[in-house]
Amino acid sequence: MFFIILVIRKTCVIITIKMKQLFYFIFLSAFIACNHPSQGNKAILASTASATEAAADGLNRHPHFIHYSKHAKCRMDCRHIDESEIKSILENGQINYRKSELNGDACHQKYAVEGYAKDTHLRIIFAPCEDKVTVVTCIDLDHEWECHCPGDNH
Repeated sequence: MFFIILVIRKTCVIITIKMKQLFYFIFLSAFIACNHPSQGNKAILASTASATEAAADGLNRHPHFIHYSKHAKCRMDCRHIDESEIKSILENGQINYRKSELNGDACHQKYAVEGYAKDTHLRIIFAPCEDKVTVVTCIDLDHEWECHCPGDNH
């Protein structure tokens, strides 16, 4: 038989358990500790909340994961746009509803988001789905760049 002292909200509780129950108690305690909103878990909880709560405009501005399509990576390369600029536009840009495709369910919508990053006027096409956002393509609205990306019609 084991004696376990628990401190729950500044209250001491002493319980006795048998050897068989000890494993379940340790497992349950570890699970609760990992999922309790303590100091160490605040960032995880904030990230989970932001991933599931889209902004009022319907676009999740702080997704858990940003995926870059092959086309977007190619466009970023030839237009000298980096991931920090993409994130800046996602977080701070304005949705151009005329260029967006918002018909269909949540995982089949595309948002055209425009703004300035490193003095460059950009339009980024984002396709959100649950806690992930895919960057479909990126456009420099001030400069024409010669790009030869797969799927381009020349």
